[in-house]
Amino acid sequence: MTASMELHGVAKRYKEVAAVRDVSLAVRKGEILGILGPSGAGKSTLLRIVGLLEPPDSGTVKLDDRAVDARSVEAPMLRRKMGIVLQKPVVLNRSVRNNLAYALRIRGWDEASIYMRVDEELKRLGLGDRSNKNARVLSGGEMQRLCFARSTIHDPDVLLLDEFAANLDPANVSLLEQMIRQFASRGSSKSIVLVTHNLFQAKRMCDRVALMWDGEIIEIAAKHKFFEDPGDERTAAFVRGELVY
Repeated sequence: MTASMELHGVAKRYKEVAAVRDVSLAVRKGEILGILGPSGAGKSTLLRIVGLLEPPDSGTVKLDDRAVDARSVEAPMLRRKMGIVLQKPVVLNRSVRNNLAYALRIRGWDEASIYMRVDEELKRLGLGDRSNKNARVLSGGEMQRLCFARSTIHDPDVLLLDEFAANLDPANVSLLEQMIRQFASRGSSKSIVLVTHNLFQAKRMCDRVALMWDGEIIEIAAKHKFFEDPGDERTAAFVRGELVY
């Protein structure tokens, strides 16, 4: 399975805090890669580097085997081929319909195509009857489903999920996980990186799992090996719930 993105020796500091330390990682096409770890381990910073939202202090980021820089003039264009869903839903102060349409307009879609695609997505989301309401009156779960749809409506190559279901009830978590599986089934070229501290969600969703601890990736393995036969004692302790950060 080929890689859609690779990190080589990536590091990032914020003043005296080393958020990411010498991380090398391949995100393969057609997989859901889970990054586990406690709060403060550096997971979100790593995801921002993967998403070209900020550059590392050192190391190299490659997209489709080509070195890229988050500060370059081409970075905005490359980011538009990605989708990202954050822990806290962020919706635009406009209608549900126009939240979805915005993601397509900034990518140059024509209005007729936008109209058709948005209507399809609203129907799939079950939000057709709320399409003209301001998105900020939706419930938390509905907002997050809208954010997910806005991040995937343009059919990105890479989808980044940062604790996307941490504050949601089980019903909305189940709906969003179903949406992730549907996105993954669109083709073998799709890559998904799922940052979470929820071991059970990683077991349900991921093909490979990495454990991040104090800015480092201490183990990465296929899901079954990671949970059933980890190669690092710290991973085994984390899976048992015995590793204290």
